[in-house]
Amino acid sequence: MLRGATLDLGAYFQRIEYCGPREPSLGCLEALHLGHATHIAFENLDIQLGLPIRLDLEALEDKLVRRRRGGYCFEQNILFAGVLERLGFRIETLEARVRFGGTELSSRGHMTLRVKLPEGEFVADVGFGGEGLLGPVPMDGNECHRYGEIHRVVAEGRRQVLQNLKSTGWMDLYAIEPEPVFPVDYLVGNHYTSTYPESRFVKTLTAQLPTPGARHILRNRTYTVQRGEEVEVRELQTPEELLHVLRDVFRLDFPVGTRFKNPAF
Repeated sequence: MLRGATLDLGAYFQRIEYCGPREPSLGCLEALHLGHATHIAFENLDIQLGLPIRLDLEALEDKLVRRRRGGYCFEQNILFAGVLERLGFRIETLEARVRFGGTELSSRGHMTLRVKLPEGEFVADVGFGGEGLLGPVPMDGNECHRYGEIHRVVAEGRRQVLQNLKSTGWMDLYAIEPEPVFPVDYLVGNHYTSTYPESRFVKTLTAQLPTPGARHILRNRTYTVQRGEEVEVRELQTPEELLHVLRDVFRLDFPVGTRFKNPAF
């Protein structure tokens, strides 16, 4: 899957409106991460249209770059890993168990990246949706302050846990398994996520996009905007309103009359 040498970097940079440096540095990683996370929406709409999710880099480049769609963690982070590899970054692909404040043990259903730089090792993840990172986070336990948010990665036995500071204290986002993972290993998780009847991605339509000022989250008919501790929620009333929100907020343009499996109007 990771054959970054075949990527059209010019098209990718245009997609995320990036015109900065291209050397494997922390500054470059920061800028690329922000550009990708704020331009390519987290979404599962192909699943809701009954379409398969492909993870080969050629298909991902066509979908996320040329057709200006989004995707979920496997799609987003495989593409981002291919870009970083092409630019000469030292990366490892990893699996994580999503917690999102919960305590129940989950499967290794999330993909994230470890990037090795002279400054240290960093978590890079453009595929965690509306609660996701806008930039890399050091894996040494130090707090990372960015756009009014605070993240850190702390040790938990052999695992490392990505946390976000809330008004009530530190909240676990996910626990990173220590062993590097080969891209082919994600095929199993992708198959479960996109086809298992009880998968939340099969049962629930979602589109999510973080920005420095707000986090936009759509789940079925519920559209939420988070600005710090301020939360706005509204319920979409018609399929047409759903298509308008997908286009105007998440930059996902679908033909008039498009209907998804969920939500049911």
